[in-house]
Amino acid sequence: MPLCSKTMTSVTKVNMGISKKYLEMIVKELVGAKLLIGVSGKGGGYKLTRTPEKYTVGEILELMEGPLAPVACLIKDSNECPRADSCQTLPIWAEFDTLVHDFFYGKTLADMLKK
Repeated sequence: MPLCSKTMTSVTKVNMGISKKYLEMIVKELVGAKLLIGVSGKGGGYKLTRTPEKYTVGEILELMEGPLAPVACLIKDSNECPRADSCQTLPIWAEFDTLVHDFFYGKTLADMLKK
């Protein structure tokens, strides 16, 4: 699904109020993560590397914002918390983390495009 950079800029600015400079920063991150590729030449711009159904909102959010975990001890590959065994709130945070993860990873770019 090709997306022209000019179209992306104008549509995004109108619908979301995002500046061209900020949009360029976002696109750079997405290209670096191989979620988009640049297309040169007439009609060039950016193209998705997969179909919109194959991109989850969670994947994009974590790329752009970092881990979705509500507390540091639930971040993947983090150091194990020395108080995890006795922490009375950890089960609640873990349940919340699962809800957030499942929600955002259960939504796709295609879902957003339908709205």
